[in-house]
Amino acid sequence: MEWLRDPTAHFPPQRDGDLVEDGVCSVFIADKLGVSQPTASVHLKLLTGTGLLRAKKVKQWTFYRRDEQRIAEVKRMFDEGW
Repeated sequence: MEWLRDPTAHFPPQRDGDLVEDGVCSVFIADKLGVSQPTASVHLKLLTGTGLLRAKKVKQWTFYRRDEQRIAEVKRMFDEGW
């Protein structure tokens, strides 16, 4: 999640999709984590399901970026001790 806060500082340029506007390709995320693409995919889908990440398909690739509004909402919930 932290790497996705500033994707241009943590990931190489992508051929398809803008790192900031579209998000980071799941292949790059898996490589940086040092895990297989299927393993990364499971975790990325989980984070997308909670609303913390947004997924966007471009051609055959899936790009992920943070949903800052949802992250702030979840932080508030924890702060309030829901």
